[in-house]
Amino acid sequence: MTPELTPAEVFKCLADETRARITLLIASRGELCVCELTVALDQNQPKVSRHLAQLRNCALLEDRRQGQWVYYRLHPELPAWIQALLTEVAQANSRWLACDNERLQAMRDRSDTSTCS
Repeated sequence: MTPELTPAEVFKCLADETRARITLLIASRGELCVCELTVALDQNQPKVSRHLAQLRNCALLEDRRQGQWVYYRLHPELPAWIQALLTEVAQANSRWLACDNERLQAMRDRSDTSTCS
């Protein structure tokens, strides 16, 4: 069971740009592993993992281990208002996440070429 999250707590957890980008990518994609997030965000693994731990501690994300990989998704017990907020923000800000999504797609399909660095 997740703790009762207030709007102030949710926005505080998402106040960092990296945490916001991680959460919105996961909200739009469903589930991503750490290696996918490091490529999408063009950040090193320790930084991404630190932000993922903070999002897990905020009860916004849940992780699962599959072999050597750790996958993250929105916590399934998030209140509907938080899920709706994240979905709406992700959809309304697709341009803000465009380079992240392009790098992620290039990772998944090596034949694509990325215009983002």
